[in-house]
Amino acid sequence: MKHVLFLSILMAANMASTAQTAQFSYFSYGGNDTRFDKEINRSRQYFNPILAGFYPDPSICRKGDTYYLVNSSFSFFPGVPIFTSKDLVNWTQLGHVLDRKSQLPLDRQNVSGGIFAPAITYNEKNKTFYMITTNVGAGNFFVKTKDPAKGWSEPIYLPKVGGIDPSFFFDKDGRGYIVNNDEPVGGHSYEGERSIMLHYFDVEGDSVVGDQIEIVRSGSHVQKNPIWIEGPHLYRIGKYYYLMCAEGGTGAWHSEVIFRSKKPEGPWEEFTEGNPILTQRTGLAPQRPDIVTSAGHADLVSTPEGDWYAVFLACRPYEDDFYNTGRDTYLLPVSWENGWPTILEKDKAIPTVNEKEGLQPKENRLTGNFEYCDRFASDTLDIRWMFLRNPSDFYTLDGKGLTLHAKPVNISQKESPSAIFARQQHHTFTAETEVAFTPRSSKELAGFTLLQNEEYNFVFGKTLVGGKPALTLTRSEKETVRISTVFLNEKEAAAPVKLKICGKGRYYDFYYSTGGDWVLMARGVDAINLSTNRSGGFIGACIGLYATSDNPLK
Repeated sequence: MKHVLFLSILMAANMASTAQTAQFSYFSYGGNDTRFDKEINRSRQYFNPILAGFYPDPSICRKGDTYYLVNSSFSFFPGVPIFTSKDLVNWTQLGHVLDRKSQLPLDRQNVSGGIFAPAITYNEKNKTFYMITTNVGAGNFFVKTKDPAKGWSEPIYLPKVGGIDPSFFFDKDGRGYIVNNDEPVGGHSYEGERSIMLHYFDVEGDSVVGDQIEIVRSGSHVQKNPIWIEGPHLYRIGKYYYLMCAEGGTGAWHSEVIFRSKKPEGPWEEFTEGNPILTQRTGLAPQRPDIVTSAGHADLVSTPEGDWYAVFLACRPYEDDFYNTGRDTYLLPVSWENGWPTILEKDKAIPTVNEKEGLQPKENRLTGNFEYCDRFASDTLDIRWMFLRNPSDFYTLDGKGLTLHAKPVNISQKESPSAIFARQQHHTFTAETEVAFTPRSSKELAGFTLLQNEEYNFVFGKTLVGGKPALTLTRSEKETVRISTVFLNEKEAAAPVKLKICGKGRYYDFYYSTGGDWVLMARGVDAINLSTNRSGGFIGACIGLYATSDNPLK
């Protein structure tokens, strides 16, 4: 038995040492959307979204004059990007809340599994930050820290908290509460009926005490049978407690509704005349400029001066309700009247250009039109890069580029591939790279992938077809279809190849170069498969540098 084990280890080590490698010398990205092609005064004006691309489910808190914001990350690692700002508009990514596998087990989870709706809260009483969330494959948990810049604790799981979307609230007297979405007591009476539950939280013991209390069932009464009330946040403002929730699902009927009460347990009064306090679902011209849809899943924060703002998610479709950029993060001021807040008046479109005094502008690659080029000159990856699921040591950086060691994992499998991903943040964009790669079989490929999920994606790279070096482009929409193949001569096959993708809304063009001018490989390829409206799921399209030794389409 020992000999068999030793032989297995030796074979695995030999396979790892002979893994084919792909060297990427750079990655460049540029976005040029008409929406952002406007001159603004950055000291008092800002663009919505404030975080463009796959930055959904924003949650926000403030300590002193510094704001902290987090987003869902689903099955990408590290998880839960965290940003800081002094003015609510100009953000800097601090890092990730979940940067260790012990905090974020993602094995075998779907692309849109993993982390749902993180909520960040600062407890003034014990000077501690809390981030609570759902890991679809592991349950509800929280982590905490005194300083978000110095890392977060190991996860503390909450087996008494079911459902999804938990959020903390710490009252002025130090008492802790958790609200979350769950199945109604006794079961649902119609599809999409959910409830908001309240749990008492022992701050000293880091645990839930007592039984849950159902505080809102079904949702608001904007419609007869409200669906998918979720993403709850509890606040104490003035003489009332406020419970704000998303409602209507994550698509075009998305919205935000609010309730108030004299105590956390209720009874809860609905904002009958004002709900939803945020939506883009009705009353808007279908041909309006800079269309935004699916607004909801909001969180509130006050400034040191006592003004209120909301962050929320919404989407930028290129046609109908199709968008490849995913769900962005937006910011709007909150108005108050008769003790009720409103984020956006009814039948008003979310504006692209917004006013806010006292902004502190700086270089920004999170919204607006911008470009960047990563030459992988550091010994660490830039903070923009993500891995799918928990990665192994499949890449190296030598200061001159990025080397990917091809693993026998392809993009359609529920494993962690040899790939690093950046977000597609614009409808009109160009992504470019150069890769040196010598495939030894038709199973080996290196180049680009465009990922929406396991069944909806593109792969564009160098491989062997019929034993000959070639570039291939495949498109997956449940079935994988080869769009184009270009064979390379001996000289071309020996040289690095440049690859370029030009997105124009729904349609993408693909180019290559083996040392001379760019050559069009495929024009106007339909990329609607990268839209969540077509594919399902919750992420935005991600651009990956990718190498595999298990290319399924030979």
